[in-house]
Amino acid sequence: MTVSLIISTYNWPRALTLCLESVMRQSVMPTEILIADDGSDASTREVVEHFAHQSRVPLRHIWHEDRGFRAAAIRNKAIAASRCDYVILVDGDMILHRRFIEDHLRFAKRGYYVSGSRGMITAPQTQRLLDGESVPLSVWAKGITSRNNVFRSRSLAVAYRALASEHAPRSCNMGIWRDDLLLVNGFDEAFEGWGFEDTELGLRLHNCRIGQRRIKFLGIAFHLYHRKATRDNYVINQQRYLESVREHRTRCERGLDSHLEPLSASSPQPDL
Repeated sequence: MTVSLIISTYNWPRALTLCLESVMRQSVMPTEILIADDGSDASTREVVEHFAHQSRVPLRHIWHEDRGFRAAAIRNKAIAASRCDYVILVDGDMILHRRFIEDHLRFAKRGYYVSGSRGMITAPQTQRLLDGESVPLSVWAKGITSRNNVFRSRSLAVAYRALASEHAPRSCNMGIWRDDLLLVNGFDEAFEGWGFEDTELGLRLHNCRIGQRRIKFLGIAFHLYHRKATRDNYVINQQRYLESVREHRTRCERGLDSHLEPLSASSPQPDL
């Protein structure tokens, strides 16, 4: 089984550095790493180039022009560029436990996608990390909230998976078969700005009878503090999601398929 790790980012190169450092320490490396860049400037490209030279696996930079918050579109572009059986999605402001990939692969099962969460790092501890200080990250460490999301236990994870009901997935910590993403046409690019693109993807997967396996007590990740994104498009995105509920959608019109043909021609990435 091959796995593509897709890391979403936008103009926070120091956070991406911390994220990629945690990827380089993984007990099991992904087959490839793709940086899904929602229009960052040249400083992010420099970070990607630095890690591409030291990575044990291929690391590629997938970029599009900055035209506002278009996370759905850049994730689709990265998924289209991926070459593996299985896709793990994370955000570039997260620091991954060294067994994060290993844990996700343990939960991967045909007919299901994996949905996880993350612990939160407080603002003071985040600043220390950004300043280059050595800050321990664990369930007992200072400056960690949502501690129940970073307690690691294989036995509890198995029990929780068996008992937990489905919930709205978070694409900051998600694993899914690439074939299943093709089936539902990936993320709906009608969602721009913050909100509901993850939830709506989960709805279409559910409508296609693709189940959810909740990964808790494994697949641990720590989220750096930042201010909340603007909610300007919240109502519009909510209405789009409710339309998908009413229409029992299984595929979106503006999705992954729009990126498959151009990338197959190996078109060069534009310079920043």
